[in-house]
Amino acid sequence: MPQLDTTPWFTTILSMLITLFILFQINISKLPFPPDPMSKPQSNHMKTNPWELKWTKIYLPHSLPQH
Repeated sequence: MPQLDTTPWFTTILSMLITLFILFQINISKLPFPPDPMSKPQSNHMKTNPWELKWTKIYLPHSLPQH
């Protein structure tokens, strides 16, 4: 029964990994990236939240007087 020759396996696997790496790099480089956040104009307009318009108080159970 002949033995399996495994000498070219390392070269085959290594070349496959390098090829996959290059293909993934090419695919990733084609993706659009979001613009730089520092290049956006800064606006000073503050948005108000609905809960900021009225006064609320949170009562914790331990802050209530004892009955």
